[in-house]
Amino acid sequence: MLKGFVDFVREQGVVGLAVGLAIGVAASSTVSTIVKGLIDPIIGFILGGQDLSNLSWTVISLGDRELTLAWGAVVSSIITLIATALVIYFVVHKSGLDKLDKKK
Repeated sequence: MLKGFVDFVREQGVVGLAVGLAIGVAASSTVSTIVKGLIDPIIGFILGGQDLSNLSWTVISLGDRELTLAWGAVVSSIITLIATALVIYFVVHKSGLDKLDKKK
């Protein structure tokens, strides 16, 4: 029964999924802090010294209602996603963890 479970884990790629999830969770807050502490201020400086997450456009104003799109927060989130994916890729690839699930 244990051999069947081990075969299932190898065939279905569960080890790679678990490793990727664990590294992703661990790296997520660190990468997010790096993006918010280093990359966002650099982009904000280039855009005129503003905080990237606070940049937005007011698209429509009707009386006391406004439609505001927070595009700076979206850009910051996309940068964080790409940076996290790159960190996970390099950690998994360079440590050889991507070869755990490959069939022999």
